[in-house]
Amino acid sequence: MPDTSFDIVVFGATSFVGQILCRYLWQRHGVGGAVKWALAGRSRSKLEQVRGQLGNGAQVLPLLIADAADENALSAICQQTRVVISTVGPYALYGSPLVKVCAETGTDYCDLTGEVAWMAQMIAAHEGTAKKTGARIVHTCGFDSVPSDLGVQYLQEQAQTQFGAPCTDVRMRIARIKGGLSGGTVASMLNMMREMEKDPSIKRALTNPFVLTPEGRGVRQPNVNFMAYDHGAKSWLAPFVMASINTRVVHRTNHLMGTPYGQEFKYDEAMMTGPGLGGRLRALGMASGLAGFLVASSFTATRNLLERYVVPKPGEGPSPQSQERGFYDLRFMGQTTQGQKLIAKVTGDRDPGYGSTAKMLGEAGACLAFDLPKDEFAGGFWTPAALMGKRLRLRLESHAGLKFSVVP
Repeated sequence: MPDTSFDIVVFGATSFVGQILCRYLWQRHGVGGAVKWALAGRSRSKLEQVRGQLGNGAQVLPLLIADAADENALSAICQQTRVVISTVGPYALYGSPLVKVCAETGTDYCDLTGEVAWMAQMIAAHEGTAKKTGARIVHTCGFDSVPSDLGVQYLQEQAQTQFGAPCTDVRMRIARIKGGLSGGTVASMLNMMREMEKDPSIKRALTNPFVLTPEGRGVRQPNVNFMAYDHGAKSWLAPFVMASINTRVVHRTNHLMGTPYGQEFKYDEAMMTGPGLGGRLRALGMASGLAGFLVASSFTATRNLLERYVVPKPGEGPSPQSQERGFYDLRFMGQTTQGQKLIAKVTGDRDPGYGSTAKMLGEAGACLAFDLPKDEFAGGFWTPAALMGKRLRLRLESHAGLKFSVVP
């Protein structure tokens, strides 16, 4: 790649998450410092509005104009930067041309998608090109799926240190979480249901835990799809809506790294609702609510009603105050083939899907730009843990409010 003007370009800077990300990058790097970055999108007036809200001095931040479907304009942006961070979901509707162009131009790329079927399509279509040009493409660099992916990797590192062997059975349990939904996230979920209605093969792909590793499958996987009781955690469980994303990413990491977690590796995720009758009732309520939403979003008529009257609209989401008050506490409960047990913990200090996601995404972009030399780390479609691993974890602990630790 020729010399570039920017280290990072935020494409989709006017989206809900894009605006939060730009605030984070402004607070973290400012302008005129070591990190050269720019805002990009299709509307100059909206980009100017986002830039104007950042603070004094931000008016000199460059603005780059391109429509998400204009490959020539996207290519012009890619030629100017080392890394593109994309926030233009639903990615299945708006994200494909940029991934294609990044792969062709050798430009590093990361996003916060949780659209597994779309990710599988991008890998199949463009991984060969990315390997040739050296483009490192990294999906799921937000709450989906950085805490899960790096959390499992951290647990495995500790298991190797303590036991000399990996944990072949890992269960991620959400101990505590507080956060809200944005219209963009809901739009992605509803678009996925719409695509499944048109193409039944997408539904089959989404039920396959190894959809992102078709060339390297594993053993039958556990799955908490309604309420259940976990004797190890001593808690009732409810399904975790992001489990179908995170588990696929973790399995792809294991595959890309040469199965360091073992050929028999099992992994699942669920929400802890507590012991006793109270925990059971909470699990039942959460499981029933999620099931009702999925059923309603599966049919055109009820999906339209949800979009019109119930769920937030694109561009809407939790307030800055709600993002500040958000948090999460994830527990990774691992066991080796010899029965040795270990628990790791990952915590974050903001609303998981937005305040924390923006910080994770910003640090992932910086990690790609500065910590991973092109001649040492090959092109292709990577996961956060498989490519960035400890380097990203250090950034997250130093700057993004995440903590990784072993539970005594």
